[in-house]
Amino acid sequence: MNRVDEKVAIVTGGGSGIGEASSELLAEGGASVVVTDINEEAAEHTADIIKQRGGRAFSMHQDVTDEGRWQDVVEAAASKFGKLNVLVNNAGVGGVGTDNIEESSFEDWRNIMSINLDAVYLGCKKAVEVMKEEGGSIINISSVMGIVAGVGVGPAYNASKGGVRLLTKQVAVYCGTLGYKIRVNSVHPGFIWTPMISTAIGVVGDVTTEEELKQMLIMRHPIGRLGVAEDIAKGVRYLASDDASFMTGSELVIDGGYTAV
Repeated sequence: MNRVDEKVAIVTGGGSGIGEASSELLAEGGASVVVTDINEEAAEHTADIIKQRGGRAFSMHQDVTDEGRWQDVVEAAASKFGKLNVLVNNAGVGGVGTDNIEESSFEDWRNIMSINLDAVYLGCKKAVEVMKEEGGSIINISSVMGIVAGVGVGPAYNASKGGVRLLTKQVAVYCGTLGYKIRVNSVHPGFIWTPMISTAIGVVGDVTTEEELKQMLIMRHPIGRLGVAEDIAKGVRYLASDDASFMTGSELVIDGGYTAV
């Protein structure tokens, strides 16, 4: 189940969190993985772990807002592994503490949108160009905040993640209409305990410690716990695999019940 044998994947933001776990599970499932990150050392660390476990991977520095760098990454994947079957648009930034639209700055808005939405557009554009002959799977990491508004995150974060959701659908319909065998889906995680989430300490509510923050967030998830990166990575591997061959233009919500409340 969920095997991705002989597939070649690019995972952005693969140096930590969901991107790291997705890279590792894709490799475990048989894929060759290009791990990219703005933090080159972190990407290299993930690729090294995969290779130590007997998998195939290499790392690259990537600023996902740089259109030219997308060309470099795709060409490197083709040069090293011969093709591209899967793109995981995972790289992103948070919006903790920017929920006050009256005090937020346009500079902050543009920065968040450029990384969380513009870069996903660039990734989709390049992947469609490369995949349209042989087909493939594009997986865009959005958020539950792309479905509902959230306390403690700002307008730019909500708008960017909502934009990823609708961009995903548009590209899926475009590919299907033209007969490209490219599936395009979005993943909507609930609160996952990653380095990005821990930045909310001292910003959201009255929490001042990691444990207080965890307990506050757990209360908002009916399942009774926070997610871990592997919870989302399993969904990514499913969407990358042929088991998801009838899924496109869909949202895979993995949120512990957050949006059900």
